[in-house]
Amino acid sequence: MYKEGFIMAWASLIANKMRSLLTMLGIIIGVAAVIALVSIGFGVRQQIQDSISSLGSNLLMVYPGAPRTPGVRPTAASQKTLKVKDYETLKKLNDVDMISPVAGSSSYVVVYTNKNWTTTVNGINSDFQYINNWTMKSGRFITDAQVERRERVAVIGSTVAKNLFGDENPVGKDIRIKNDPFKVVGVLDTKGSGSFGNDQDDIVFIPYTTAMERVRGVDYLSMIYIKAKDGADLNRVQSDIENIMRVRHKIKNPELDDFNVRNMATIMETVNETTGTMTLFLGAVAAISLLVGGIGIMNIMLVSVTERTREIGVRKALGATYRVIVMQFLIEAVVISLIGGAIGVVFGIGASKLISAATSMKTVISMGPILLSFGFSMAIGLIFGIYPARKAAKLNPIDALHYE
Repeated sequence: MYKEGFIMAWASLIANKMRSLLTMLGIIIGVAAVIALVSIGFGVRQQIQDSISSLGSNLLMVYPGAPRTPGVRPTAASQKTLKVKDYETLKKLNDVDMISPVAGSSSYVVVYTNKNWTTTVNGINSDFQYINNWTMKSGRFITDAQVERRERVAVIGSTVAKNLFGDENPVGKDIRIKNDPFKVVGVLDTKGSGSFGNDQDDIVFIPYTTAMERVRGVDYLSMIYIKAKDGADLNRVQSDIENIMRVRHKIKNPELDDFNVRNMATIMETVNETTGTMTLFLGAVAAISLLVGGIGIMNIMLVSVTERTREIGVRKALGATYRVIVMQFLIEAVVISLIGGAIGVVFGIGASKLISAATSMKTVISMGPILLSFGFSMAIGLIFGIYPARKAAKLNPIDALHYE
């Protein structure tokens, strides 16, 4: 019975090729969209994880202002709580290997002769290069002596170098930031796109002391990067940092902290939660196409029942039972959805690879979404084929034989 059902379903599809293809189109688009969008979600998560992992597992970051809580938004004043004295105190911790303050992450117009480029300017110290794994293409990075002397020196990313200098060697040349001259002492190696597609090479680094006093005119830091020594207990180091910060800021109740310390484990957990939610949302949006495809299958099966009323009547008159008729039309609906699902899988994998090749966005193709979307397409065919199948099985043989 099942073999005959599949043969009849295939014969029906071949007899109406264009109609069958249009019926499958909703399933094809739905399955392809689910696979492509979920692969983008997985790719974004992988890209962020790789970016975070490249910094090492022993990195901590201290942010100003209280952590966000539901219904509470930090005020502008609360973002100015991180001071240079905090950095100097934390620097003395035994388990701290490297530490760098960050003064600002502000956008400025950088000028060289008659060319200008808007980029991000960060104030840092010499440890920042090693904490964030930056390598030099030419020249050198900012030194501690230059930080202490508040020198107007700059290290630029490859994007800034290309747009301001072209093929000219930037090292030793003067650029202007806020109309102040800065000597370029180094050019960074290319890093490419970041976790969210941002250009990591569109950056300028200057001494944090220069950034605070000569560029921004502020007395607070934006954040502090801390790299713990190898083998150090990261949770214990974080606890020590929090205790020191509370003593310095005279905070007795931890719930009133005006700073926020995050380690790599916390950041990775947050990233996984965020990207997981995003991937689920993308998959759910794409799955709506599958439901639309299911409605298309039900519609065409109802048309098929109407067209084949005499055939159904003959089969029932010759002894075909209710179960046999239902099974015949259910198999036909499932075959349509399975073929559509298989084509959708091919298109989905192809779309994922095309997106990865044509853009800087990374995609990760996983068997889980492929099997899930394929199985879901079969379920859609089964569910939306029940009503037409039951309608066909309930036809009266005598009425069916006299149907015009």
